[in-house]
This record gives sequence, C-alpha cells and structure tokens, in this order.
Amino acid sequence: MDNLVTDLAEELAKVWDSVLDSFFQETNLRSKQILVLGCSTSEVIGHRIGQGSSLEIAELLLPPLLERVNQQGIFLAVQGCEHLNRALVVEETCLNHYGLEEVAVLPSLHAGGAMTVKAWERFTSPVMIERIQGHAGIDVGDTFIGMHLRPVVIPIRIHVKELGQAHLTLAHTRPRLIGGPRATYA
Repeated sequence: MDNLVTDLAEELAKVWDSVLDSFFQETNLRSKQILVLGCSTSEVIGHRIGQGSSLEIAELLLPPLLERVNQQGIFLAVQGCEHLNRALVVEETCLNHYGLEEVAVLPSLHAGGAMTVKAWERFTSPVMIERIQGHAGIDVGDTFIGMHLRPVVIPIRIHVKELGQAHLTLAHTRPRLIGGPRATYA
C-alpha cells in the first residue's frame, strides 16, 4: 500500500462503514434487487477521475460492501469508466435472473478502473453487461451512475458528503406515480 493510502485507510474504513450503515437503513432493498456502485478510486485519494486508480482503495472499500450485499441477498453491479462505455460487472446469477445480455470485455485498471478489477476478482462468477436498471445506487467521485438506475431516482441525504476527497451521492428509486387527481398511492 502506498503511503497516501496507508494514511487514509483507517479513516476511510470508518467513514465507509458509516456510509453503508446509513445507506442500507434508508434504502430497504429487497432480495434480488440491484445496487449499482460507481467509484472513482482516483477521486477518493484526491486525483482527477481516471488519473490515479488505486487497487488498494478498491480492496479497502469492496469487501465490506460485498458482505452487506450478500447478507441482504441483493445483486451488486459495479460500473466501469467511460473507456468501457460504463459497462458493469455483475454476478452471472444477476444476468440470468434479469435476462441481461453479456458483453465481451474484461475490466482493467485503465479501462474500467480499480473497482471493476477488484469486483471481477472477488465475484463468484463475474460477467460484464452494458446496461442495467438498478434499484439503488452509490456514486463515489461523480462517476454518473444515473444511466443505470430505474426511474424515478430519489436522492438519499446522509451526514457524509465525501469519501476521502470524492463527492458522494446516494440514491434509491421508487415506482412511477401514474394517474391523475383521482389516483391514490400506497
């Protein structure tokens, strides 16, 4: 681990754990729903997006998220960078459950980013897909995951606004409200 990452690691781990606690309390994700993660490890350590990808930061952040995802029985989709057209790493079970289409590309540090590389290593049976409609999302470093979330997106406001040096955005989705003045909603 380089010195910058070592210095940040303990504080980042605490903040990330707090973020995940708040996020999962707010979202109430159900089994088999999809959480989209976009994460610029470069931004976390204070570099411009795509200019300092850190496998060490990815290795610090991914395991606690995977643990919670597995506990809740939800699917995690990890978005890559624009060099892969923001393709995502998912488990093959997610692909099969939602009838998604696999694409032929492998994430790398400079085409996909550190988080997709670590997801590819850590997932049981990883595959790459081009698009998904997630139920909630975590965006670390303004990676723009919105294209992979279902409409209607609702921002989640928590006490943490940044992870390291990266801007943090959390969201969940809800079904569209349809009808007119006579419609009622649960």
